Amino acid sequence: MVVTIKSKKAMAQGEDYGHHPNESFTEIDESKLPSFWIALIPIILVLVINFILSKYYFPRINADYLAQEPYKTSIKSVAGIWSLIIALVIAIIIAFVIHRKRIDNILKTLNNGIFGSFLPILNTASEVGYGNVIATLASFVIIKNAILGISTNPLISEAISVNILAGITGSASGGMSIALGALGKQYMEMALQYGINPEALHRIATIACGGLDSLPHNGAVITLLGICGMTHKESYKDIGVVSVFIPLIALVVALILASLGIV
Repeated sequence: MVVTIKSKKAMAQGEDYGHHPNESFTEIDESKLPSFWIALIPIILVLVINFILSKYYFPRINADYLAQEPYKTSIKSVAGIWSLIIALVIAIIIAFVIHRKRIDNILKTLNNGIFGSFLPILNTASEVGYGNVIATLASFVIIKNAILGISTNPLISEAISVNILAGITGSASGGMSIALGALGKQYMEMALQYGINPEALHRIATIACGGLDSLPHNGAVITLLGICGMTHKESYKDIGVVSVFIPLIALVVALILASLGIV
């Protein structure tokens, strides 16, 4: 509704996509475009292969060596990442095979894809790294205790902590991983004490991390504006409504439902 109103208002004022003289356009030969279902194959492959590997393959293999030096981890901790990486690589290879006749220069296509990935990767990595450094500081203990003291309800405390840390790091995954890594054990103990379903804790954390993560310094926001050739002044108000304000409203609704035992 909000997006529709803003869109109609912009069109009424004669707004368009702006003028970007340095932007290059490539003519697309529509006769070379694949069918809808062929185009879906790589996406479906990623989902299916990721599910099979993470659900059935990796949990069954013997990976005791991961617990030793220098890894100090477990197959349970890395199965999700490994599954996704393998699924993406296979899907990319299959996409090249399917569309080999439509690609004029494979090396150029790969080079453009790799170059285009640098900005979002570095933006996200720097924000998450920044947040993890903060989590190792002595002052973080003060923040941790303050967050735990906000509410005796673990659902509310978790929602606030995940949102705050997602805002600090500018990353949904970064905020959630830091919050649950530092406070997850306490939240689980509090949930069991108050008879709260751990699944509700997981859902609230997942919803909460999508709130303040999209503040102006968020890597995805910066990447989006860079690609579109826009500035924060021109665009962030609308981005903030869609990616911050509305998700926070959804979080409040989810908290109410979870507190009532519905979620």
